[in-house]
Amino acid sequence: MSANQPQRKRGLSKPIWIAVVVFLVAVISVIGWMAWSYFNGKNSDSAAAEEKSQEFIAYLEEQDFSALPTVLNESSLVDAGFTKEQVEELYQSSFDEMQVNDVEVTDVVFNENESDDVLEFSYVLNFVTPIGTIENLPYSTTLTKGTEEEFFVDWQPNLVLPDMEPGDVVEAQFEKGERGKIVDRDGDPLATAGVWMRAGLYPGALGEEDARTDNLTRISETFDVSVEYLEGLLEQSWVTEDTFVPFKTIASDETEELTGVMYQEVSMRTYPLNEATAHLIGYVGEVNAEEIEKNPTLTAGEIVGKSGLEAAYNERLRGKFGGSIVLKDGEGTTKTVLKEQEVQNGEDIQLTIDADVQQKAYEALQGKNGSVVAMDPEDGSLLALVSTPSYDAGLMTRGITNEAYQAYLDDENTPFLSRYTARLAPGSTFKLITAGIGLDSGKTTPEEVHEIDGDTWQANESWGNYAVHRVTEVDKVSLREALVYSDNIFFAQEALEMGQETVEKGMSNFVFGEEFDLPLVMQPAQLSNSGKLDSEILLADTAYGQGELLMSPIQQIVSYSAFLNGGTMIYPKLTSDQETAEPKQVVSKDSADLIRSYLLEVVTDENGTAHELADLPYSIGAKTATAEFQNVDKNNGFVLTFDAENNSYMMLGMLEESASGDVIELLKPVLEEMPKLLQ
Repeated sequence: MSANQPQRKRGLSKPIWIAVVVFLVAVISVIGWMAWSYFNGKNSDSAAAEEKSQEFIAYLEEQDFSALPTVLNESSLVDAGFTKEQVEELYQSSFDEMQVNDVEVTDVVFNENESDDVLEFSYVLNFVTPIGTIENLPYSTTLTKGTEEEFFVDWQPNLVLPDMEPGDVVEAQFEKGERGKIVDRDGDPLATAGVWMRAGLYPGALGEEDARTDNLTRISETFDVSVEYLEGLLEQSWVTEDTFVPFKTIASDETEELTGVMYQEVSMRTYPLNEATAHLIGYVGEVNAEEIEKNPTLTAGEIVGKSGLEAAYNERLRGKFGGSIVLKDGEGTTKTVLKEQEVQNGEDIQLTIDADVQQKAYEALQGKNGSVVAMDPEDGSLLALVSTPSYDAGLMTRGITNEAYQAYLDDENTPFLSRYTARLAPGSTFKLITAGIGLDSGKTTPEEVHEIDGDTWQANESWGNYAVHRVTEVDKVSLREALVYSDNIFFAQEALEMGQETVEKGMSNFVFGEEFDLPLVMQPAQLSNSGKLDSEILLADTAYGQGELLMSPIQQIVSYSAFLNGGTMIYPKLTSDQETAEPKQVVSKDSADLIRSYLLEVVTDENGTAHELADLPYSIGAKTATAEFQNVDKNNGFVLTFDAENNSYMMLGMLEESASGDVIELLKPVLEEMPKLLQ
């Protein structure tokens, strides 16, 4: 090579360079695969551990303590000195002692440990006890991978309750507050605690064979329970020769000395007026599983309201548990106070009901299908709510047999039906409203006279075979006569003169479609099926309380209160502390006062439909009605009355399949005593 010729640079050949690149890619791929495998394995472990923890949580929330040990690490149980059976027993006894329900696990957190086979796990526990909710109990443990690549929860006694150690126990003491009383406006009890006798079988004294059969037969006949029922009680697994086997609760004066029967004194809810207030007050009974599910603060064996005001006011009446839940060590020393609560008696509730009026009205209607509603027209206080026939609320509370309950259900007179809240056509009492609307509109005047021929009337031939009927034929009828004689034709004609728009607008001022603030199940009053009076016949019929009108006796009496208060409608109340809706001016004072004066003449006029009440020892106003059932050839009788001297009450009585005269006859003795009863 010449000295002047340049030298060539040495370097990697192309094949070697390619080999290096391939090697580096392979190394990176292997490292990436190893990293992916590692982290994927970690994620897989985390998912498996979390799934196991969720299974553990589900068993806790369901209180399935027989299944819970299956997700626990057996090595941890050995270290803690427990078997699976002992773990189950510890959970069950502790939670039973505290009477726990509605368990909830929250704030679940997972943290990976330095070890690939361990995952840290924490959560918060909340649950309900008779003395309130125990909240925010903190727990933490780990989940460890077993030999089968499956994770299990590491367990110690502090997973039952924080701070719990081997040998510790839970102790709970509960005391139930007394149920509040329901009293009438004068403080007289309508629902209260009473002393009863629980009759029970004493198996060892019943004898053998024929003697046993004879004794059970006498017991059956005396207490009106079947021999089969008694035999069934005696066959229960827990019954021994010396066991007291309760079969019926009776009044303390109904005990009889019978072979094989013993008695225990018990305190139980009692209803001094019983059937007279059954629909209103209702009754109590032992809580069932469905009620506990709806309200976790309830406990098994607790007495709650089942119907009526007992149910509606249950939370106010219900006594609250007091007591404590503590964790103690093996020597009985308290380590932790989990919950303390003072016992609270239930609230006493004072109604506006007058017990004397309620009882008298019930006695008057007994044996009939009917209702009575009495109200103070000045403040809306409901003085009586009576429905007949009724049922034995005391029997329902003490424990009614299936046969007796079925007899109530099968009774065609529907004794469980609250007739003062059931909607019916109001009939001629409704004429007060039509009259008020007519006077306010100017279409009706006191001087206007209708000349009516005969006892039927049609507006025109388009009515076909349909006609309005009246009871008393009077040739010339003014508003006064129309109310005194209760003339259907007069009001039908007035409504057609006013027209649909005027009538509908006037009636919208009253209770139609409204809900009252009362603890009673009652559908709103209905003007018609469609809410409109869009035909001549429907408009005419509605004017005298028929058509498709539906109003309960309570809704009627509230509406009619306007005519005793200068046109102001007063809303009802049932408790002494209840605030009602503001009174509403529904007709003018002049119209209301005029109509009220005519209602006095319904009684004083010898031709008035309530003239039979004219001999009462005080001045009274009234309006009668005999209303047809909807689409049935039967009538309901109504009588609206009020104290015209002191405005102390207004009353609406109703009898099914009767005329208004029948209602007057039954209620007249009650009306005669009303001023004295309300003193």
